[in-house]
This record gives sequence, structure tokens and C-alpha cells, in this order.
Amino acid sequence: MKAYQFLIWLFFLCTIWGKSMSQSDSLRSAIKTVPTIAKDSSTIKKHDPKKATRRSAMIPGWGQAYNKEYWKIPIAYGVIAIPVSLYFYNNNWYKKTKFAYEAKYKAEVNKDSTDFNLMDPLLKPLSSNSLQSYRNSFRRDRDYSILWFIAAWGLNVIDATVFGHLKDFDVSNDLTMNVKPQFNPSTRSTGFALTVNRKKNEHKLYTLP
Repeated sequence: MKAYQFLIWLFFLCTIWGKSMSQSDSLRSAIKTVPTIAKDSSTIKKHDPKKATRRSAMIPGWGQAYNKEYWKIPIAYGVIAIPVSLYFYNNNWYKKTKFAYEAKYKAEVNKDSTDFNLMDPLLKPLSSNSLQSYRNSFRRDRDYSILWFIAAWGLNVIDATVFGHLKDFDVSNDLTMNVKPQFNPSTRSTGFALTVNRKKNEHKLYTLP
């Protein structure tokens, strides 16, 4: 008799425990499926173009990533890499032509050819005037590459700023501009009126079922 009562109580407890677990599971699933209530418009985070500007000014492509235009990141780095590579190229040859010109000048004027063998083989046949001209040309192109680098960095910042402002730009059908005929009863004259419709800010709220 005691064993039978024990089995009844065990079955009763298992039934209650199973119902409580099923109710908690259903409550969890209901919470997951309930749509999120929209926050107040004052607490909603909006896209800030100033953040895109500051980030692109610090790191190229960071502002484009903030604008979620990830395909522009390799373009930004490619544009900036061009003047950087030109700077190292022109600076390298500027140093070579400068050294070659000084070595050639020592060999022709001071009869000192100690540095002549250290010259680049491609520059040895050139005269001192040609070396001087090449030296000035490479130095000018090196300085220009610095300006192009600054311009490319600036374009990166401008792109992030402009498209940051256009991120929330409204292009819906509610933005319309119409020209309508108009009649003025006071002057009894006809004319045209320009009407512009602007979309009002609407905040959608989700309600619990």
C-alpha cells in the first residue's frame, strides 16, 4: 500500500514538474517571438555624418565602413597607394641622381673619382648636366606626390562626409513637386502655383498581441 501511494505521489510530482517546464519553455519562445517595441525618437541612434568624417580623417576607409559602403574601402586604399608608391620611387631615384651628380662633379672638377664606382650603373654614362636635370625632375615629382597624397586623403574624407549626409536622405514618393494652375479671385488673374510635399516623420510602434 505504501509503495502504491509512493508511485502515485511520484507520478503527481513528475506531472507538475513537466507542466511547469513546458510553461517556462512556452514563455521563453513567446518572449523571443514578441516584436521589439520601438524606442522613443529621442533615444534612437541616427547616422552621424560627423563620425564618418572623423573616422576617415584618422584611418582611410573607416568612414566608408561606418556608412556601410564596404566596397569603397579597397578603392580608397588604391587611390592613396598611388602617390605613396610614386613618392618612394621618385625619392629613391632622387637620391641616386643626387649622389651621381656629386660624384660626377668631383671627377670632372676635382679629379676625385672615389665615388664614381659607387654610382648606379645606369647613371654612369650620363653627363653632369643630365644628372642635374634628372635630379631636379625626381625631386619635383617627389614633392608633387606628397600633394597628391594629401589630395587623395582629402577625397577619402569628402566621400565619407557626403555619403554620410546622404545616408538618411529621403527619396520616397512622398517628396513631390508639382506645378498647378491657380486662380486669384481678388485680382481675377490666373497663374501657376508651385507645391512641394514633404514627408512627415512617422515613428512606427509595435504593440504586443
